[in-house]
Amino acid sequence: MTSPKIILKKYFGYSSFRNGQEEIVNAAVSGRDVLVLMPTGGGKSICYQVPALTLPGCAVVISPLIALMNDQVLSLQANGIPAVAIHSNQDERINQDNIQKASKGEIKLIYISPERLLLDIEQISSRIQVSLIAIDEAHCISQWGHDFRPVYTSLGCLKEKFPGTPLMALTATADRLTRNDIANALNLEDPFCWTGSFDRPNISLKVMNDPGKKQRLKIIASLIEKYHLDSGIVYCLSRKKTEAMHEAISEMGYRSVCYHAGLTPQQREMAQKAFVNGDVQVVCATIAFGMGIDKSNIRWVVHNNIPGNIESYYQEIGRAGRDGLPAEAIMFYNFGDIILRRTFVDSSGQKDINNEKLDFMQRFAEASVCRRRILLSYFSEEVTHDCGNCDNCNTPRRKFDGTIAAQKAISAVIRVKYQESLNTIIDILRASTRSDIISKGYHLLKTYGAGRDMTPAEWNSYILQMIQLGLLEVAYEDNFHLRPTPYGMKVVKGMERIQLSSYEKPVYGAKSKKLKPEPAPILSPDEQLMEILKKLRKDVSSTQNIAAYMVFSDATLAEMVRLRPVDIESFARISGVGEVKLAKYGKDFIGEIRKFEGLKRTMPIGTSQKETLILFDSGMTPEKIAEMKGIAVQTVYSHLIQWADKGKITDFRRLVTESQYSLVVKTFDTDPENAFKTLAEVNHLPAHIIRAALAEQRFRSQ
Repeated sequence: MTSPKIILKKYFGYSSFRNGQEEIVNAAVSGRDVLVLMPTGGGKSICYQVPALTLPGCAVVISPLIALMNDQVLSLQANGIPAVAIHSNQDERINQDNIQKASKGEIKLIYISPERLLLDIEQISSRIQVSLIAIDEAHCISQWGHDFRPVYTSLGCLKEKFPGTPLMALTATADRLTRNDIANALNLEDPFCWTGSFDRPNISLKVMNDPGKKQRLKIIASLIEKYHLDSGIVYCLSRKKTEAMHEAISEMGYRSVCYHAGLTPQQREMAQKAFVNGDVQVVCATIAFGMGIDKSNIRWVVHNNIPGNIESYYQEIGRAGRDGLPAEAIMFYNFGDIILRRTFVDSSGQKDINNEKLDFMQRFAEASVCRRRILLSYFSEEVTHDCGNCDNCNTPRRKFDGTIAAQKAISAVIRVKYQESLNTIIDILRASTRSDIISKGYHLLKTYGAGRDMTPAEWNSYILQMIQLGLLEVAYEDNFHLRPTPYGMKVVKGMERIQLSSYEKPVYGAKSKKLKPEPAPILSPDEQLMEILKKLRKDVSSTQNIAAYMVFSDATLAEMVRLRPVDIESFARISGVGEVKLAKYGKDFIGEIRKFEGLKRTMPIGTSQKETLILFDSGMTPEKIAEMKGIAVQTVYSHLIQWADKGKITDFRRLVTESQYSLVVKTFDTDPENAFKTLAEVNHLPAHIIRAALAEQRFRSQ
């Protein structure tokens, strides 16, 4: 059995496992059930892919989405790993052919939905040597999970149908209650449990009181400009809001697509493909988008509306910065979204627990302390220090005496007899001439226009704080009208004074492309090379019709920029460069780096032979090397024989069989003058096999 570390380097290009991965892999290889809780981007896939390649047989990976399965399969195939998917969106003949290949031992991983697995479970259990069953997005099995899917509960039969086969359940978002539910529902037997840190320190966290549509678009535009070679996601609450955001971004001149459940499967697939392949800069989406997206160069995520729970928020921001490089997560907070979310909760099947989850999400959005500490505490992870990478850590808000502002707002609430919601109160304070305000006589109130010195965004921020501080409450059962609390009545009467956090206008301000463009920034040499390599990656991915991240991740490109490899040997040491990618892409990427460094694009004579040795040492057969390099197998043997004569190759059984070697030596001993002709014409041995046997003889005689 090949060791997991060799598998890791051979196929994935990594010299060492991330925290927890090796322990998880070893547990699975030893036959134990495993429960893995690891953050999005923490490397969950490696945890079952390496055991699948280490163990005899074929691993079955249960995945909830067809798009996710297809992406994973393409990514594995790009690394030279035989993987397939079985699902309803492809011809049934292909599905059956994939099962047939797996039964013959030609496939190492099968990706399949829970529905399809249950349909084909008898066929799979009887025909395929199943080495491991991995249940991805395992929180879907729990009734307490934020994405509960009833079909997942049927997976409790797996232990009975596949006795002795280790099960591995993986999720990135599960609180304590959900974790226990997963283990019990799957009947895991004494599982090895790994709970990795849920911290994603590379993602900066920011929550902004809704600055209004115009300013929101400017902020999003600034992110697109800042990361113009990368991608971002804008999450919206509804299909209508998603389409409106997509149209607005497109009107500014940026490449955007829309994704929501109201589109046809073909439209969703096209949108996701355009985003994953880098053909567009932004996807505007509902929560229907993104589960399992492995795109490594998503640099930012914007929540145009507050998510319904921390699990969703964590999973969605986790789609950014999966390569470990800096990324940004911004949420726009509007109290109206909370009100709308409450209506969703009231009609849900789990009203009480969903209300609790929304309450925690609201507290997170309204917090003035380190946001990461709040986030991690939700997942029962103790943190003793502030993160230094969220808005509350970096720019603590200034306080001021907000008593007068509070008195104006509360007075307006009282004078409308508690019959209006937040936005109408703001309009009264700002002296709006809306027809309903005039018709109700609100323009005659003493407080009408009392707050015209502040913008709607400022009033929105301050009234939200008044709600948070307990001066006002929202009557959810009465059209969300505002009401003063006893504490608020003390403030309005001058019996108490309060402090509010100063409103700070957002500093983001990228101009629309319809305005005069700002001058392009001057790039450093490292940034210039990064752009060159990203362009090459995009060209390669377009030619091969795969996603750019499937060629190399941003983290791998960043290491190329840092180390500047100018030959095959140094390029092979880059993290993320496995043997297949070394052979496929090495020359092109090395060529661009050499050109940037002022060297000839082509490598010196001898590097082709060095490349062959590196590939051979990594475990590839001469035939596979020839296929990867696009050269004759005889040429590969010629390279390897030269290295053998220099003492660099000692495992000759990978070049010639023992019987071939014995035949060649015996023939040359008996009739050296005619040996080549005899071996070729009588014994039908190719010339390169004969030469390899002679090289082995020379090695043995040393």
